[in-house]
Amino acid sequence: MSTHIADVAWILKPGEDFAAGRYSRGHTVSFDGGVTLAGTASEHVVGKWAVPEAVDPEEMLVAALSSCHMLTFLHVARLAGFAVAAYRDHAEGVLEETAPGRHALARVTLRPEIEWSGVAPDAERLAGLHEAAHEGCFIANSVKTDVVVAEPVSSRRSSASPLASPSP
Repeated sequence: MSTHIADVAWILKPGEDFAAGRYSRGHTVSFDGGVTLAGTASEHVVGKWAVPEAVDPEEMLVAALSSCHMLTFLHVARLAGFAVAAYRDHAEGVLEETAPGRHALARVTLRPEIEWSGVAPDAERLAGLHEAAHEGCFIANSVKTDVVVAEPVSSRRSSASPLASPSP
């Protein structure tokens, strides 16, 4: 169907001690569209060897699930005759021990806020749109992680202004 590529690169810096585990987990992740992100291991895993301002793999997976759900939702809503004016999600992944010494992102909660142009779907129809988006999301179909849409989902009619930035 299609191929998707990410280039990941890391290099030991002068003065770091690989054998002792004293090295930065900072690296780059580059995509075919030309975007390069600063990557790292999670600070929760490697402590001071993480790069706080970089993105860790767990965050990238949460973002991929959120982005895929949103894009699929927009398509499903359009086909159902609804017009979305704005969509924002504050997604959260929870890393849990799934077996002794084995961890996984066991649950990702999506918290979409949607502004509608025109008629908004009722709660039952909105839940059906999210279910259809989840079923059609390639990333959700690729992982074992439990992905849920949190309730209540904000559903508002569009105003002239975009959604406000999320609170810290």
